Amino acid sequence: MAQFARVSRSVGLITLQNPPVNALSALARQGIVDAVKRALSDPKVKSVVICGQNGIFCGGADIKEFGTNITGPPLVPMIHAIEASNKPVVAAIEGSAFGGGLELALGCHYRVAHSKAKLGLTEVTLGLLPAAGGTQRLPRLIGVPAALNLITTGRHVTAAEALQLGIVDQVTDHNTVDEAVKFALSVAGKSLDARRISTYPCPCPSDVDALFEEVMQKVRQSARGAIAPIACVQAVRAAATLPYSQGMEREQELMATLFTSGQARALQYCFFAQRAVGRWSMPSGARWDTSKPRSIHKAAVIGLGTMGRGIAVALAQTGLSVVAVETQEKQFMEAKKMVSGMMERGAKRHGTAPPLDKITYSQNIQAVADVDLVIEAVFEDMALKEKVFQQLSTICKQGTFLCTNTSALDVDHLASQTRNPELVVGMHFFAPAHVMKLLEVVYGPRSSPQAVATAMQLGKKMGKVSVAVGNCRGFVGNRMLKPYLEQALFLLEEGATPELVDGALEEFGFALGVFKMSDLSGLDVGWKVRKGDGLVEPGLASGPSARIRQGRRYSPLGDLLCEQGRFGQKTGQGWYRY
Repeated sequence: MAQFARVSRSVGLITLQNPPVNALSALARQGIVDAVKRALSDPKVKSVVICGQNGIFCGGADIKEFGTNITGPPLVPMIHAIEASNKPVVAAIEGSAFGGGLELALGCHYRVAHSKAKLGLTEVTLGLLPAAGGTQRLPRLIGVPAALNLITTGRHVTAAEALQLGIVDQVTDHNTVDEAVKFALSVAGKSLDARRISTYPCPCPSDVDALFEEVMQKVRQSARGAIAPIACVQAVRAAATLPYSQGMEREQELMATLFTSGQARALQYCFFAQRAVGRWSMPSGARWDTSKPRSIHKAAVIGLGTMGRGIAVALAQTGLSVVAVETQEKQFMEAKKMVSGMMERGAKRHGTAPPLDKITYSQNIQAVADVDLVIEAVFEDMALKEKVFQQLSTICKQGTFLCTNTSALDVDHLASQTRNPELVVGMHFFAPAHVMKLLEVVYGPRSSPQAVATAMQLGKKMGKVSVAVGNCRGFVGNRMLKPYLEQALFLLEEGATPELVDGALEEFGFALGVFKMSDLSGLDVGWKVRKGDGLVEPGLASGPSARIRQGRRYSPLGDLLCEQGRFGQKTGQGWYRY
């Protein structure tokens, strides 16, 4: 799991070999320990380089080992042994250095990174903290504020930002291992006293208590009930206020609390689940690994309401050319302004230029004639969608994939309105579409495996968690959402307010409460669905019969709101006033 070779006569090259991401499994750790011992005992070796095979340094711990009886050498003593080495050790970082992978690199004396590499201490996203010295070394290397930002969020940084922060010593566009070997040759024989991060004093402002109190308040607000970010702050505080050895003890204590927590188990389940859903299959036997997606270079969005705008932004941010079509003059002008604003705000957050030139606007559906894929996002009305798909089937070039963003309507029926039903799938986004990660790719009995594979791949390029689901009423997401919404409405009937319900959900960990979420999506969409199901009875607002529809408990409050024209944010009032 770790290969040793001597290169350039005097450099010991240790290559991690544990595909796909060179995770630090028991065998990988044992391989590193053995290779380091070999390098240090070989008098011909004057310096050492650690790298990973296949252009990836190390993706961190092997999460599959969590919850099992972990064997093999512990990570912390292994990293301490590398840091204590009397020969310079250089980390050659390509691809990614995440979690324990970055902690391994921090135990090395020098770090050389490729310009396209990404680095981060990502443990917090799994309900954990960096427990191989990450919370103790990183603050000593780059300062407390910067370390807190990285550790409590788990965000990735580019090699350029890592160089600016001081995490790496050199960034290269050339072969990283070759550059690291040259670097190792240049530092051979030099004193390492100033290169062992654990011996550094932790740079702190004089008002350290005030700093951590402020950070803790911010983290509690943003963490929304998650305990790992809080523990991360406590661990970094130990780095700032205690000697290294005591800080390590505190790091281990906090990790022991998190490791067996329900939150950590849930987040790790989510981690594996998000990867599992990419391995889809269809009743026909078609599978993800045998269905080749088609490349999409130009896409179109039909309908620029709340969802259509977000979808257009998501496509443009992926780098695709996008044709955005809206036939209504007022909505067309409003959408152009809103889409530009959304892209500019997103670019500002990421420090990039907004991809404004990627979108062209039109009020004529004929503008989609030469695109590779269309996503229909008009209002949730079957007759309207039927007309759009009939038009698209005539206008679009041969082979264009036709997708619908419907949240509940029959995808098979829409496919039947086209000349090539095998090219039709659902691509159901969730509002706001350019932010929310989930994408339901809905297939019917006539959908081709290539159409499903193409939609799944496009979703992945947009940074979505693409899930292939069968066609049925409400698909999967909205069938899960229905009882959630029902219970929220029943709480209002029993005396709660929208603010109370949303507040409880957000304190628990939801980014948005159920009523804020409904206002954002638009209350009229669900109202139309309920009308189609025969559940809405105008004027029936009181008495027992108002609370029972089709043999089940029913709350008419959402219907009453819609009867007043309160459709949510787009009308300035819904459950809340805007």
